Amino acid sequence: MSSWIPWRARAGTALLAVLAGIGAFAAPVSAQADSQPEGLQSVTYHGYRIEVPAEWQVVDLAENPRACLRFDRPAVYLGEPAEQNDCPAGVVGRSAGIVVEPITARSAGQATAATARTQRGKAIAPTAASSNGTIQIAVEDAGVLVTAAHTPETENLVRGVLASAELTGSAERTALPSAARRSDATPLAAAGPQPGSYVGKGFDACTAPSQAAMNAWQASSPYSAVGVYISGSFRGCAQPNLTASWVTSQTNNGWRLFPIDVGRQAPCTSYSLKMSTDPATARSQGVTAAAGAITAASGLGIPAGSAIYSDIEAYTSTASCKASVLSYLSGWTERLHSSGYLSGFYSSAASGIKDAAAEYNNAAYTRVDHLFYAWWNGAADTNTGTYVPSSYWSNHQRIHQYAGEVTESYGGYSINIDRDYLDVGNGSTPTPSCSGANVDFTAYTTVQSGSSGDRVKAAQCLLKAAGFDPGTPDGIFGPDTTAAARNFQSSKGLTADGVVGAKTWTALLSRGSTPTVQSGSTGEAVTRLQRALTAALARTVAIDGVFGSGTGQAVRDYQSSRGLGADGIVGPATWGALQSGK
Repeated sequence: MSSWIPWRARAGTALLAVLAGIGAFAAPVSAQADSQPEGLQSVTYHGYRIEVPAEWQVVDLAENPRACLRFDRPAVYLGEPAEQNDCPAGVVGRSAGIVVEPITARSAGQATAATARTQRGKAIAPTAASSNGTIQIAVEDAGVLVTAAHTPETENLVRGVLASAELTGSAERTALPSAARRSDATPLAAAGPQPGSYVGKGFDACTAPSQAAMNAWQASSPYSAVGVYISGSFRGCAQPNLTASWVTSQTNNGWRLFPIDVGRQAPCTSYSLKMSTDPATARSQGVTAAAGAITAASGLGIPAGSAIYSDIEAYTSTASCKASVLSYLSGWTERLHSSGYLSGFYSSAASGIKDAAAEYNNAAYTRVDHLFYAWWNGAADTNTGTYVPSSYWSNHQRIHQYAGEVTESYGGYSINIDRDYLDVGNGSTPTPSCSGANVDFTAYTTVQSGSSGDRVKAAQCLLKAAGFDPGTPDGIFGPDTTAAARNFQSSKGLTADGVVGAKTWTALLSRGSTPTVQSGSTGEAVTRLQRALTAALARTVAIDGVFGSGTGQAVRDYQSSRGLGADGIVGPATWGALQSGK
């Protein structure tokens, strides 16, 4: 993270031809880089070979195990990272980078549902998905896990490198452990929402420290909270230690976590990944960023009720830039709230935080729940000086980063950190329309007594959120679910048959607040609208929280078929029809 000084610039916003200060590592047999014609070099590790741009640095972790795996400058890292790395706290930004490490019990902990696996005899996975600006592939025939970081601008370059992969004669197979391959595996869970209620000192570091370092710091440091970078397409450091197991271990040991997402930056900066200057588009980008952060948090076992902080670095504010940032944060907040998370905002006190305070009471923007502000004045408190009135975000809603990029050592473990002081609480945790089940489907088919599966679990979850308890949502439509459905239907004037068909789905899915939404709107209300329209019209409406042309047409079709004014604007009459199951 940057200091609070608004004009401080950071490296790492573009591809650099040479990595300053690190020489190329000539590797032994298992890792090597050879010059190739046409601006490429061949890099081989563990029987896995790729062609990368000649100017990319190649770092052999066997020779430099504590090297920081940083993605703000293009590099290839070969080997197993040390548990403790020499990462500066202030790394911000991303260009491109690839880590090739052996498949071990430790590295397998990084695998997620998005991790691709190559077929037998293959070194590439052409359909590998990108999640949070990262493509991960298990090349089991070479026994390596490949993690490739990119931005939208460098994704094609990185995919080209991955597409050049081949196996060599020295490749030896190691399968990814079966537990790491299961997309339906239940992640370990943090000990409650994070950071929860806490007053005291904390720190943030670019990469999650090792378990040994966390234990040593817990025993002798003044800190009991740690900021961790869990997501974002502009996150600067790799996270070899950050797994669901790590999260569970720290929170069980008494640490509080404050999760951080590094995504698009203000449009009035020189960063390579910026939010749009169009407020509506910026809002949509905030929704997308929050969705990625929720996926990452869920995979790490960080539950609903937790706060996630969007890191938007210092910028020189203008009216247009402020509108983009606050629109992005509105989308960010609305999407987090729709899944029951609190929204946080990190920035310089002199720029982003000051701008947010200036529009604190502006209904055009959705206010964030927590402030996390950089003001490096050395004072371990949550005073905001002249930047934010003391009455704003005053109910245990503040984190002050009061010093930055200092190295501290406890129990023999040195870490470069930013120092923080927290006064946080759970506050008014948003109640999700439904948590614990997927409620997004391309069709909401009828479910009834004897049915089972994901749609039954969604119906049970929605009934429970509406106050009609079917018991624990288990995906089995039994007598309790039938009774809950009948009671809900009676409350809406629907036929109380206990069968969840189109009308009951529509009423359940649209339940909640009824703000006016129209073309250009984004957020949780639009998501509910899209679900309800999918059920009511018996056709698929894209559920993305963005009111675009497809949603507009679906609204007009619904209004016309229900005898409403077909203006494409969803106001009280349209919401009323949906919520009554029409």
